[in-house]
Amino acid sequence: MAYAAGKFARALCDRCGFEYKLSQLREEWNGLKTCRDCFEPKHPQLEPLPHVSDAEALYKPRPNNDVELGDGAVYTNDGNSNSSMTSDPIGSKILGYEMTGSLGEVTITV
Repeated sequence: MAYAAGKFARALCDRCGFEYKLSQLREEWNGLKTCRDCFEPKHPQLEPLPHVSDAEALYKPRPNNDVELGDGAVYTNDGNSNSSMTSDPIGSKILGYEMTGSLGEVTITV
C-alpha cells in the first residue's frame, strides 16, 4: 500500500505542543511523535539483558571408573596362597602390616 508524501502536512509535537512539519517529527519508543528537541531515546535499563541460566550438567562426562585407583581401596599382598590380591577399605585392619598415618602422609612398615 502506498502512502502520500505529505510534503505540506503539519503535526503537533506530543511533548511541547508546537506545530512542525510531519516529516520533522520522530517517533519515540513509547509511540509519541516528538520534535528534535523533545526526542528522548529509550534508556538501556528499560531493556534488561536476557536471563542466562547456569549449566546443571556436563556434556558427555567421563567419571573415574578405574577400580584399582578409585574410592579409597587399599590393595595388599598379604601372603595368602588362596588370593594374591585382597581389597580392604582404608581404616580397617590389614593382617601382617602395621599402618601409621598423619595429615598428608601414610607410612607402612613390615
